[in-house]
Amino acid sequence: MPTPRMSVSTKPQKGRRTFFLKPRDMNLRELTWLLITICYLTSQSLADDGDFMEEFLKREYSLVKPYRGLGFSSSSQWDLMGTAMVTPDHVRLTPDLQSRQGAVWSRIPLLLQDWELRVQFKVHGQGKKNLNGDGLAIWLTRDRMKNGPVFGNMNHFSGLGIFVDTYPNDDKTHDRTFPYISVMLGNGTLSYDHDRDGRSTELGGCTAMARNSVYDNFFLVRYSKNQLTLMVDVDGKQEWRECADITGVRLPTGYFLGASSATGDLSDNHDIISMKLYELTVERTPQEAEEGEVVTIPRVDNMEQFQVEVEEEGMSGVQLFFTLLFTVVGLVVLGVVGLIVYGRWKENKRKRFY
Repeated sequence: MPTPRMSVSTKPQKGRRTFFLKPRDMNLRELTWLLITICYLTSQSLADDGDFMEEFLKREYSLVKPYRGLGFSSSSQWDLMGTAMVTPDHVRLTPDLQSRQGAVWSRIPLLLQDWELRVQFKVHGQGKKNLNGDGLAIWLTRDRMKNGPVFGNMNHFSGLGIFVDTYPNDDKTHDRTFPYISVMLGNGTLSYDHDRDGRSTELGGCTAMARNSVYDNFFLVRYSKNQLTLMVDVDGKQEWRECADITGVRLPTGYFLGASSATGDLSDNHDIISMKLYELTVERTPQEAEEGEVVTIPRVDNMEQFQVEVEEEGMSGVQLFFTLLFTVVGLVVLGVVGLIVYGRWKENKRKRFY
């Protein structure tokens, strides 16, 4: 007996129900409404959140492969200093040799109000643990291209320093494990205490086992609404771990980004793989916008060590010279005029007697 052939119609007929289409239509409709609801609720949540931020990579402030715009030409955006050298894979600040200093500095002042800096770095060498040094630093400072004792940069700096310290100089204190990443804000008068690993001026920090690591090493610095946040990713989990969070930080604009390193009796290779600077678009209330101030000296609110008096700048040598010159010329002119007036007065007096 031949098998009966079933005809399936895609058009609904009177008295017949097409069950194979209705469930699918309902699923599509439900999924569509669900997506619309999620998008609406998400947009409302973001709109109500005053801390919502968008980020945009600013290439003029960033240092990434293949490291174009870095060198000694007039068109370069970054300068090399000391032992720093460029390779296809990284910018090596110092090699694994004793008594070396190297740095790389941006030529363009940072004028952004809210920003985020992501740094990928590598510290490695032949020395055993605690027989290596000294570490590297990332800077945002008023002065650039200055040698000095603070990881290859000047002391008494004005601005922000992020230190990746790999050697414990204060071996009597066992309150932390090295390598250690810390934050310091300088106002031009504070001094970094190298012998105590900067404890007296540290605003926050954490241990980060970044030396001779098999993983990629990153840290992130975010500055927004006078809040500075430091986060690290050094254990291969590809997750940011909070390292420091400081509120009330006041940073001027117009400072320069840089990275430096130094070795002493102990050494390591200190490499910068990338420095990516993002502009943050932050929503502010009208009151926050009005309360914005022009910061001239870095400080942290409610911290006595940052309460410094702003002294008026004295005159430069050129200004002093012209001031004295115009004063002397003015006195000479007044003397000549005085002599002329006196001569005429004397002559008129003499005529009266004749």
